[in-house]
Amino acid sequence: MSRLGIALTGALIVMLAASGCATSSEVSAARSEASEALRVANEANEKATAAAADAAAARADAAAAAEEARKASEKADRIFQRSLHK
Repeated sequence: MSRLGIALTGALIVMLAASGCATSSEVSAARSEASEALRVANEANEKATAAAADAAAARADAAAAAEEARKASEKADRIFQRSLHK
């Protein structure tokens, strides 16, 4: 092992020893926070899914409205063209 490897290993051992071990209350707190974060993320995911469904429905409604507007415009053009020929 090179001197750099030995130095890095030694530094890692010193750092681990200095940091100490987490207490069970710290582990419980971390688990609780992680559980809450997961709950919030799942809730956000459900809301995003619902929003995507709403957006898809709105797009379908907009497409139908655009088609109706196109048909109405074509009808108005035909009526106008007929009025010019009279």
